[in-house]
Amino acid sequence: MSWTWRFETAAGEAADPGDLTGAEFSAQGDAESWLGEIWRELAEKGVAQVYLLEDTREVYGPMSLAAQEEK
Repeated sequence: MSWTWRFETAAGEAADPGDLTGAEFSAQGDAESWLGEIWRELAEKGVAQVYLLEDTREVYGPMSLAAQEEK
């Protein structure tokens, strides 16, 4: 199994965050940990939402990369 992320703009169009794309993971947790470390950089490159894929199956998404405001 291969776990990957699909990157989109807020309008749902494909986003290209440059050299941050193409990462494949052998476990879902590894993919989620990677996203947790890099989501701010992705957002700065125009990625607004992501989908987690297992091979070609969509596991979940869209998940927003917008920062949550602290209260």
